[in-house]
Amino acid sequence: MKVVGVILAGGQARRMGGGDKGLLELGGVPLLQRVVQRLAPQVEALCLNANGDAARFAGYGLPVVADPVEGFAGPLAGVLAGMRWAQAEGASHVVSVAADTPFFPRDLAERLIAGASGSSPVLAAVREAGRVRRQPTFGLWPVALADDLEAALGEGLRKVVHWTERHDGREVVFGSSDAFFNVNTPEDLAAAELML
Repeated sequence: MKVVGVILAGGQARRMGGGDKGLLELGGVPLLQRVVQRLAPQVEALCLNANGDAARFAGYGLPVVADPVEGFAGPLAGVLAGMRWAQAEGASHVVSVAADTPFFPRDLAERLIAGASGSSPVLAAVREAGRVRRQPTFGLWPVALADDLEAALGEGLRKVVHWTERHDGREVVFGSSDAFFNVNTPEDLAAAELML
C-alpha cells in the first residue's frame, strides 16, 4: 500500500467572508502550515487541492490540484483531484484532511490504514452523545475507485457518506471531537487560539 495525502482547501470559506481559510494565522502560523506539518510525516507525498490561482500557495512547495468538476462540488471533488494526482504518483490510496482543521490526530493515517479492508473507503469518526459522527473530509480513499467517484460526481452526487456507503464504507472512531475542530468562522478562529 502506497499512501499519499491531499489537503482539501477548495471551498469558498463563505462563513469566514471568503478567501483561503488555510492562510489565516493561528498562533502566528498559517493554518495550512500547521496541517502540512501534521500530515507530511504520515504519508509518502502530499498535494494541496485548491481552486483558482495556484501561485498563492507557491511558498508551500506542494503540487496544487484543482477540482476536476466545475462549480465547487464539495469535498468529494477534492478527493477525486487527490486520487487523480495519486494515480500519477503510483499510489494505491489517498488520505484526505481539511486545510482548516489544525489539531487532527498525528496517527490519523496509521489508524485509517489499520481500519481498511479491501477496496472500501474509510472515514474518521468520533463518538458524541452515544452516537458515532463521521468526519467526511478525513478519510482513506482507494485510488481504484477514482473512475466510480468521477461518474458519481457527474451524476450530481455531493454527499461523502452517500458515496462511501455505496462501497461498504468503514469508520475508525477517534477519541475526541476536539481533534477534528475546524475553523469556519472568526469565532472558531478565536476558539482555536484558546485550544492552542
